[in-house]
Amino acid sequence: MTLSGAGSRDSPASTTSGAAIERVFREEYGRLIASLVRRFGDIDIAEEAAGEALITALEKWPTSGVPPNPGAWLTTTAGNRAIDRLRREKLRDDKHRQAAEMYDDSPHESLGVFEDQPDDRLRLMFTCCHPALAPEARIALTLRLLGGLTVAEIAQAFLVPETTMAQRITRAKKKIAAARIPYRVPAAEDLPARVAAVLAVLFLVFNEGYLASGDGEPVRAELTAEAIRLARILHGLMPDEPEATGLLALLLLTEARREARVRAGELVRLDDQDRGGWDRGLIAEGHALVRECLAINRPGRYQVLAAINAVHTDAPTADATDWSQVVALYDQLVRLDRSPIVALNRAVAIAELDGPEVALSQVDALLRAAPALSSYHAFHATRADLLRRLGRSADARDAYDAALAVCDNTAERAYLSRRRGELVTAD
Repeated sequence: MTLSGAGSRDSPASTTSGAAIERVFREEYGRLIASLVRRFGDIDIAEEAAGEALITALEKWPTSGVPPNPGAWLTTTAGNRAIDRLRREKLRDDKHRQAAEMYDDSPHESLGVFEDQPDDRLRLMFTCCHPALAPEARIALTLRLLGGLTVAEIAQAFLVPETTMAQRITRAKKKIAAARIPYRVPAAEDLPARVAAVLAVLFLVFNEGYLASGDGEPVRAELTAEAIRLARILHGLMPDEPEATGLLALLLLTEARREARVRAGELVRLDDQDRGGWDRGLIAEGHALVRECLAINRPGRYQVLAAINAVHTDAPTADATDWSQVVALYDQLVRLDRSPIVALNRAVAIAELDGPEVALSQVDALLRAAPALSSYHAFHATRADLLRRLGRSADARDAYDAALAVCDNTAERAYLSRRRGELVTAD
C-alpha cells in the first residue's frame, strides 16, 4: 500500500500531511496488525481493518491534523471496523471463539519477561516464523505484517513477480489458519528452537537489504532498518537470551558501516573504507552488547559474528586490525557453523595472518568439498583477490570474470569490473 502523494494535490500542506500519514502508518503498522490479530484471531480481518483505518486517516487527518497518539487512534478505528465486519457477516461468535483458541495468554513458567510484558508483535513474529511454514514464507510474512512493506516491495526485494509473492503470502496465511498455528510465545520447552527460527529470519531480512540484488539501489535501507527494529524488540523482551543480544549487536555493527560501504555507486572494501564515516553511536551500542554476551559466556553463532565485527570496528585503521583475534573467532565459529561460507570468510582472515598462498589453498579445497560455491560470486571474488596478490594476473582475470558472471549487486559489479580492468595482462 503506497501512500506517497496521498491526499489533495492543491496545497503543499496536503502533500505534507500525506507524507506524515505514510510515515506514521509505516511506524505503527506492525503494532496495529499484531494488536488486531491478538484481538480477533484472523490475519485477513486484521489487514482489512488496518486498511480501512488508513483510508479514514487519509480522509480526516489532512484537515484535522495527525492526532497526538496516532497509534491509539488507528487501533481504535481499526478495531471498530473489524467489529463492524464481524457483525455484518454474523461471524462474531465463531471468530471470537477461534481467537480464544489461538491466543493463549496463560502464563508459562520460566518465560520471565513474557509474563510481565507480553508484546503483540513478538507473538506475531513467532507465528510468522513457525516451523510449519516454508522459510521463504516466514520472511515474506514478517516483512508484510510486522514491517508494513507492500507485496510489491517484498517481491522486488526477492526478485520475483508480485503475483508470485502475493500467492506465497496468501498460502502462508491459509496455512496458519488451516493448521491452527497459535498466536503466542512458545512454551518454555519449545522456546529455544523457535527463537532460532526468528533470529534466522531477521538475519536474512537484514542481509537482503544490506546485500541487495538486482538493478536497484545497492543497499535497501528500509529492510536493514526494519530488521534492526524487530531485533531491538526481540532483545528488549528477551534480554537474557544471548543469541538475541548477539544478533542485535551484529546488525548494529554492520549497519554502522553502511554509509562508507558504497561510494559513487561502487563497493568499497572494508580495508579501504573511510572509518570517519562510520556511525560511532551504533558502534558503541554494538560493542556494549558484545560485552553483555561475553559476560553471559554462552557463545553462539550470532555472538561470534558480532565479536568479529567488534574487532574490525575497534581498529582505528585497517593495518591495526587484530587478525589473530579474528582468526581465533572464526575458529570458534567454524565449530558452531560448518557452512562453506564461514570457511570462506575464515580463509580471507587467514590471508592477512599467514599470507595469500596459504589462504588460496584453503579456498580451492573448499570448492572441491562444496561445488555449490561455484555459483557464489564472493567465492570467485576472493580467489581473484588472492591470485592478484600472488601476481597471477591471468588467473585473477578469469576469477573476476567468474565472479561477474554470477554477481547481480550493482555496487559489487562496479567494483569487480574496475579491479579486473586494472590487472596487467602479463602473468
